Amino acid sequence: MAETPLHFKTIVELASLIKSKALSPVEVTESALGRINQQDPQYKSYATVMADQARASARVAEQAIAAGNYLGPLHGVPIAVKDLCFTKGVATMGATKSLIDHIPGFDCTVVQRLNAAGAVILGKLNLTEGAMAGYNPDFQVPVNPWGAHLWSGASSSGSGVATAAGLCYGSLGSDTGGSIRFPSAACGIVGLKPTWGRVSRYGVLALAESLDHIGPMVRCSADAGIMLQAIAGLDPDDPTSLPDPVPNMLEGIEQGVGGLRIGLDENYISENTDPELVASVLAGIRTLEGLGAEIVPIKMPDIGGYMEAWGVLCSSEALAAHEETYPSRRDDYGPWFQAWLDNGALVTGAEYAKANNVRSACRGLLNNVFQDVDIICCPAMTSPPFPITLEEMYGPTFLLDNPDWGRFTVPYDFSGSPSISVPCGTNSEGLPLTIQFVGRHLSEDLLCRIGHTFEQTTDREALRPDIE
Repeated sequence: MAETPLHFKTIVELASLIKSKALSPVEVTESALGRINQQDPQYKSYATVMADQARASARVAEQAIAAGNYLGPLHGVPIAVKDLCFTKGVATMGATKSLIDHIPGFDCTVVQRLNAAGAVILGKLNLTEGAMAGYNPDFQVPVNPWGAHLWSGASSSGSGVATAAGLCYGSLGSDTGGSIRFPSAACGIVGLKPTWGRVSRYGVLALAESLDHIGPMVRCSADAGIMLQAIAGLDPDDPTSLPDPVPNMLEGIEQGVGGLRIGLDENYISENTDPELVASVLAGIRTLEGLGAEIVPIKMPDIGGYMEAWGVLCSSEALAAHEETYPSRRDDYGPWFQAWLDNGALVTGAEYAKANNVRSACRGLLNNVFQDVDIICCPAMTSPPFPITLEEMYGPTFLLDNPDWGRFTVPYDFSGSPSISVPCGTNSEGLPLTIQFVGRHLSEDLLCRIGHTFEQTTDREALRPDIE
């Protein structure tokens, strides 16, 4: 088997080379910056490249490691963060013209924690405007490395593209309705949406604060555990962050899936879902059964109407998040997000209350499903990445005419449940397919273990886009 190119290695693989001093953080960082300079004009994943800061961080990491002060598996590893994350002295724009001159005076908590782990931050990644569905015409649309004509996922598209194209070794995304899992699935990588509150949101531009989750987008499930380990935990600056201890995400990762109870509702998976994707997900579930998991038939609850409630909550909370620039700078917003904020302005208090009641009911129904199972399994999207034009992504109505777009993601934003999406194959056109595992609250270590176990049955090299 051919050696994996340096830029496509996992964090686990790279960390071993850095720890043993076979590679230095400076070498790896220069290689990554060179690849970004060469390749990103094609892929458009970076909003801002922080080359000087990255080089300085790499030198500090190299000196510390040489002195015997190795911090752990992120030490000296080049990563990147979604351009919602505040970075001191570096623009954080949220892909909206209204914030194009926004330069924070501090690092957000997750960036502080990545720095404390010794990571080298390469830069800030492009996204949809305000982290919703459409793009501002003044910003670039990240290009899916599986095909320039294909959707690269929702708001964390830059994170998905950069990680899949070998332009960073891992990235941070955010998920309000699916925006870690959609771009991970569309770009053929692993995405972990943690339990709501597991990761601090302090210093991260909000879309909808009661729904927003921050999490890693990486090349394997162990990498997801490594990144989550670094950023998770109670933060005094974020009163919604959870005080629960963060377990060692990798401690039991080799324990397999023997005895785990995986809930499966075949009707839920297959209704209005691409048949090849359904077949791949079911094959993945049977693979886990062959490894000792117990497949438990379940009946997913009828939570019809939740998408409408999600729209009410998200648009009105987005309005609150942008109150300093909307409506005073309404014309600085692109047509998609402008319309979204306009909709939020029309939501009444009673409508918000009703939508919140729907969310509470959805959360309760999903909690009941976990009475008899450890994990729920389903796709992350209803199809492989689909053809899309720039005009559609810059326009005012993209995704709004598809009522099923968030069927496998939004309920778990409502419930705050952790979930991980993992590549499970390719379809007849060679496009990536993804399986999603949803767990009980605070079960991220279990999700990483399931993802890791499943990955041992796949050929990771074959599930990578055909690019150099």
